[in-house]
Amino acid sequence: MQNSERLLRKRIKLYQEYLQLIEDAYNLRQTDHALSDFSEFKATKVLNQLNKLKFIIGDTKIQVNTNL
Repeated sequence: MQNSERLLRKRIKLYQEYLQLIEDAYNLRQTDHALSDFSEFKATKVLNQLNKLKFIIGDTKIQVNTNL
């Protein structure tokens, strides 16, 4: 497996994780503010990693199958 392919796979995985964390934060907003804030914090950290990868590999369009 080439490095660029590995980085793209990592980017897809991080993007799916980011979407899940944002959804969790939204769902928890009304019931548990602390967990919602924590989920948003983790999502921000994942987004930072995504931005670093975007800088390294360029702005390649990725299609994520959310049914996985």
